[in-house]
Amino acid sequence: MHDPNLPADDYTWPTCAACGRELWNVELGRHACRPCEEKTAQRIAELPSLFQQLDTTAALMRGARRPDAGTSSSKTPPIPPRLDVLALVGPGGVATRLAAVEDAWRQALGWTVAPWRGSPAQAVPQLVEFLGNNLLWACSSYESVADDIEEIRRLHAECAALARDERRPGRVQIGNCPVRGDDGEPCWTPLTASGASHRVRCGGCGTRWETLGEWRELRAAQEQVLAQTEQGEGVAA
Repeated sequence: MHDPNLPADDYTWPTCAACGRELWNVELGRHACRPCEEKTAQRIAELPSLFQQLDTTAALMRGARRPDAGTSSSKTPPIPPRLDVLALVGPGGVATRLAAVEDAWRQALGWTVAPWRGSPAQAVPQLVEFLGNNLLWACSSYESVADDIEEIRRLHAECAALARDERRPGRVQIGNCPVRGDDGEPCWTPLTASGASHRVRCGGCGTRWETLGEWRELRAAQEQVLAQTEQGEGVAA
């Protein structure tokens, strides 16, 4: 938060919790900047259409083979080959993940948690309406909004990729988190990266690396920790 009373040498200009960009003067006091709010609003608005595209037999069965003549009379329906699609349109998918965000916002606002919302197809429009209506509040006043913006971005990307029939890119190990905690020890949580995003986030301490410069800093910090570890082992030996 902006504090004009701090000495100049100790002052750091407030930044967006979601993207790290320095806030404009008119944004001071917010947790997330207006561009992040606008992008998130667009993604929220597009989710119902993406969900409808995925929640179809065609999407679920895309790539399935026609049954052989000997099995065509079977009364047991085949399991959809697109289990990644089923994971988004079924229980635990889009509706459940959006409901978790809504429930957290309601709790922060002191509102009653929403009652049963029906099937995922019935719930998604209601969830989208709530999140869209309260996004401005979240970006302005909700401290954990950055995590929810990232969750909505990730969810939108997953739905959009499957709607375009793209396979999810794999994740690769890129070493461990070198950020040191209050005890001086590195976090050392394993980090992964995906071709779908240039962002890397540590699941242990929450540190983010997003730009090419930050990726270079990450690699340098990892190498420094490894070098110090090797020196310590050499002394111990």
